[in-house]
Amino acid sequence: MLVLGIETSTPQSSVCLATEHGLVASATLGRGRAHGEFLTPAIAFCLQHAHTDIAAVSGVAVSLGPGLFTGMRVGIATAQTLAHARRLPVVGLASLDLLAYPVRHVRRLVCSVLDARRGELFWSFYRAAPGGVQRVTEFRVGPAGKLAGEIEAVPDGVLCIGDGAVAHRALLESTGAEVGSAASAFPLAQSLVELALPRFIREDTQRPEDLLPVYIRKADAKIGWRNRGALYGGTSGAGPRAAPTRT
Repeated sequence: MLVLGIETSTPQSSVCLATEHGLVASATLGRGRAHGEFLTPAIAFCLQHAHTDIAAVSGVAVSLGPGLFTGMRVGIATAQTLAHARRLPVVGLASLDLLAYPVRHVRRLVCSVLDARRGELFWSFYRAAPGGVQRVTEFRVGPAGKLAGEIEAVPDGVLCIGDGAVAHRALLESTGAEVGSAASAFPLAQSLVELALPRFIREDTQRPEDLLPVYIRKADAKIGWRNRGALYGGTSGAGPRAAPTRT
């Protein structure tokens, strides 16, 4: 089956088309145009270079955050619109889970860290599991010093990845943690589709209107999504259950 993946929860946006046999087409944009300006042309680009059209897509996978409010709104709204128009199933996954997935083969504890703005970070810890990664903590938000304290309390070695980790490299490395490179700083649509495909195959999917952005801050949960027209609400706390995230 052909799945469209949409990841717009961070300053880097990505879109891809993939099947159970691998990647078909992808497009990625770093810090540049707004998510909304990138997304529709990127989907068209992937379809064109895959020599197919939207009618061939069997499902839509989308990142739910945590992340940037505008990016989450654009990505989820686009996924909902496409799914409603084509009557497609959807799968939503958390951005921190997607960030951890490409480093699933390391033996150390992995900490996914994203810039939450306002001088704070989003993070969660993961361990390798058969076929993927297992989230071992809830999603958290706070200053870099709070994360550093958590890392210091961990007896095992820790690999920190994500733009939040890169931005606070010196502090996190002072705890003994290793910090990944900028190449692994953002979640990718390809990881999203790889994780979502088994759910599509076993029909463990969602209705478009049930896609809920992952909120960590209480203040974010008070934003009027219903008044925005395109979305249907939000969650607070740890977000939707996504562990273990396995293929």
